[in-house]
Amino acid sequence: MKHEWKKAEKQFYLPKNKPELITVPSFKFFTINGKGNPNDNSFAEYISVLYSLSYAVKMSQKKGIVVEDYFDYAVYPLEGIWTLNNDAEKTPDGKFNKSDLIYKLMIRQPKFVTADFAMKMVELGKKKKPNPLLNEVNFEEITDGICIQMLHIGSYDSEPETFRLMHDFAEKENYIRTTQTHREIYLSDARKTPVEKLKTVLRFPVEKIRVFDYL
Repeated sequence: MKHEWKKAEKQFYLPKNKPELITVPSFKFFTINGKGNPNDNSFAEYISVLYSLSYAVKMSQKKGIVVEDYFDYAVYPLEGIWTLNNDAEKTPDGKFNKSDLIYKLMIRQPKFVTADFAMKMVELGKKKKPNPLLNEVNFEEITDGICIQMLHIGSYDSEPETFRLMHDFAEKENYIRTTQTHREIYLSDARKTPVEKLKTVLRFPVEKIRVFDYL
């Protein structure tokens, strides 16, 4: 039976549009690091490389590449971890310049994918369709741990409104954010979806505030 993340892993990918606590375990990813405005052409090229590798893994069995414990599955959505460089300054309207963004883009891989197999896919990709960005791809296991997440509907530029709700929820539940980085999971194809209907999971790690932290 085909593994469908939308059905089998709703808790990680299909939250409601209100803040909630969740514990996220370790998952495996193809990742690539970048910086600058996500509207630049390089951003789309990074995404393309990640998807090419992810579909190579999915089709490996049909291509005669044997991998132990393989199972059919739906390719996972694009994700990104975002922060700002140390010199970032707010613009006159109170926002940050997008050129100051630092990101790690990634696509999760199923549990049967090992580090050796992942790198094999990268090397095969270099031979089949050489791309210098393949040299920048990593295979990582990442654990988000205890987080607050929420479904954001609409423009990426309106995400601060959703983050405010998440921060209010954290304060109410006696949690504090542990880092200024945050994760975004893109459930919509921005090239085909009207801006007002874009769906993005927003998530940041937290920890419980201890009583003696106030002393």
